[in-house]
Amino acid sequence: MPQITVDYSQTITPAFDRAGFARALHEATVEIAAAKPEACKTQFRASELTAFGYEEDGHAVVHVTLGLLAGRTDETKAKLTEAVLELLRKHIQDDQGIVLHASAEVRELDASYRKF
Repeated sequence: MPQITVDYSQTITPAFDRAGFARALHEATVEIAAAKPEACKTQFRASELTAFGYEEDGHAVVHVTLGLLAGRTDETKAKLTEAVLELLRKHIQDDQGIVLHASAEVRELDASYRKF
């Protein structure tokens, strides 16, 4: 915990500082949600094709999902999602004129969650 997944349009790969984003996101998660640094794990998944409305070109999508153990308040979850969006703004440099559609959510891991 936390389990973090970043789904993003492959077209922004050169403009997306993924390593810097992950470091900053882990720091924010520790600070805001009281996670342990060594427990933060982020997986990046690039999508070859993303579409926005009826368009395939000129848009990029990034969605970050953070899975946390139960017990965080709604206020903590909202603060963390706002931090994620701000970090995305800082770590994606748009030099291609692409419209970025970014979103984030914090969800509670199911009681069946286990790890090793």
